[in-house]
Amino acid sequence: MMYIQVKWIHSLSSEPVVMYSEIDQSGWEIRKVEVYADGRMGFASSSESKGGSGLSREPLPSIAEIAADPQFEPAEINQIDFERVWSKAHG
Repeated sequence: MMYIQVKWIHSLSSEPVVMYSEIDQSGWEIRKVEVYADGRMGFASSSESKGGSGLSREPLPSIAEIAADPQFEPAEINQIDFERVWSKAHG
């Protein structure tokens, strides 16, 4: 598994500003957390979702490909950090 955090730089209140994803070896999201500028959080997995979040319908691009778009700031994170965010959103 791989875990990433992607900051999305924009001014749309209806869209998340930070996204966390758990990704399998083929690039598919397993779980996702979305954080909005006002502090709201949504999440999604294959079996549940909240806050309008959903898993990607196609494999995610590499971190380098995401970083090529200046509105995104991706970084790999560890599983512990992802689980902490997942628990906060899910709980």
